[in-house]
Amino acid sequence: MKGDKSTIRGWVFYDWANSVYPLIISSAIFPIMFEKLTSIKDEETGKTVYDTVSFFGMHFKNTEFYAYLVSISYLVVAFTTPLLSGMADYSGKKKRFLQFFCFLGAISSGLLYFFNPSNGGVDYTPYAIGLTILPLFFASIGYWGSLVYYNSYLPEIAEPADHNKISARGFSMGYLGSSILLIIILVLTQFTKIMPIKYAFPLVGLWWISFAFYTFRRLPDVTAQKGEKGHLLSSGFRELKKVWLDIRSRVALKRYLASYFMFNMAVQTVMIMATAFANKEIVGIKTQDLIVSILIIQFVGMLGAFLFSKLASRIGNIKGIALAICVWILLCVYVYFVVYKPWQFYIAAGIVGLVMGGIQSLARSTYSKMLPETDDNASYFSFFDVSEKIGLAIGTFSFGLIESFADIRTSVIALVGFFVIGLLLLFRVPKNTDVDA
Repeated sequence: MKGDKSTIRGWVFYDWANSVYPLIISSAIFPIMFEKLTSIKDEETGKTVYDTVSFFGMHFKNTEFYAYLVSISYLVVAFTTPLLSGMADYSGKKKRFLQFFCFLGAISSGLLYFFNPSNGGVDYTPYAIGLTILPLFFASIGYWGSLVYYNSYLPEIAEPADHNKISARGFSMGYLGSSILLIIILVLTQFTKIMPIKYAFPLVGLWWISFAFYTFRRLPDVTAQKGEKGHLLSSGFRELKKVWLDIRSRVALKRYLASYFMFNMAVQTVMIMATAFANKEIVGIKTQDLIVSILIIQFVGMLGAFLFSKLASRIGNIKGIALAICVWILLCVYVYFVVYKPWQFYIAAGIVGLVMGGIQSLARSTYSKMLPETDDNASYFSFFDVSEKIGLAIGTFSFGLIESFADIRTSVIALVGFFVIGLLLLFRVPKNTDVDA
C-alpha cells in the first residue's frame, strides 16, 4: 500500500546501507590508497612524477586505468539490466535481485582488503595491478545493479506528491550513514592506529549487508507478471523496447531523459574522479585534507538535498535541476582555473556537496513523477538505469581518454561540454510539465 511509513523507512534505509560504497570505495579511502600505491611524488613539490600502471602487459596512467575499469563495469550493468529485470518481473522476485546485487557489491568491497600492486617504483617500472583490482569492478556492478531494483520501488511505495521529499530523505540518510562509517574508520586507522587502512574495506561490506537486512524485511515482494516462460531470458529486452516506444510518444519524458543522460554522466564522473584529481593537481594536499573535503561534501550534501527539494516545490523540478547544472558548470571552470591549493579545494568541495545532493535527489524524483500510471515500474527504471550507465561509461571513459592525451585538469574542463548540452536539452522540456506537485 502506497504511503506505508514502515515500508518507506525500509526503502530510505537502503541509502544508509549502500552509500558507504560511493563514499569510501569510490570517493575516499580506496582512490587515495590506489593513487598512493601506484605513483611516485616529488618530495619537495609534492607533485606526481610517475603514475604508470600495468595490467597484463598494457600500460596506463593510474587514474586513466581507474576510469576505464569503472567505465567497463557500467557497461556490464547496462547490458545485463534488461535481462535480469525481465527475469525479476516474470518471477515476481525483484527483492531477490536487489539482495543478489547487494551481496555482490558488499562482498567485493570487502575483498579489496587484498589489493596489492607490485614491482612499481623500482627504476620507474610500471606498477603491476593484477587480479587484485577486480573486486573494485564487481563492487561497482553490485552497487549500481542494486540501484536498478531499489529505485524502481519509489513509485510503488509513495504517492507522486511525496517523491521529492522521500528521495531527499534517502540521499540524506546515505550521506549521514556513510559519513559515520568514514569517521569510525578514520578513528581506527589514522588517529588510534588500532588497525591498518585496508581493514576499511571489510567494514564497508559488513555495514552494507548488515543494514540492508532492515530494508529487505520491510520492502514488499512484487507480484509476478504474466508471460511466456519460454521467453524468460528475452522478456527484459522486449520490455525495454516497449518502454522506449512508450517514452518516444511522451515528449516531456523523452526530452528529460535526453538531458539527464548528459548532465548525469558529468556529475557522476566528477564524483568518481575528484579524489584522483586532488591527489595529482593540488600542491601539498595531504590525506587528512582529502578526507576533510569529502566529509564537507557529505554533510553539505545532506543540506543540499533538502534545500533543492524545498526549492523545487516553489519553482518546479525542472528549474531546480537547471539551476543546479549552472552551478556545476561554474564549478568546473573554477576548478580548472583556480584550484591549486588545499583551501581552494575545500571551497570546491562545499559547492560539490550542495549541488550533488540536490541534483541527484531531484533527478530521481522527477523521473518517477513523469512516469505513466503502470504496474511495471521495474521496466521503466530498468530503461532509466540502462541509459544512465551507458552515459556514465561514456563519461568516465572520456575522462580517462582525455587525460591520456593531455592531463587530468583538461579532463575536468571537458565535462563542461556535457553539462551545457544537458542544460540546453533540459530547456526543451515543455514548460507545462507536471512535476511540481
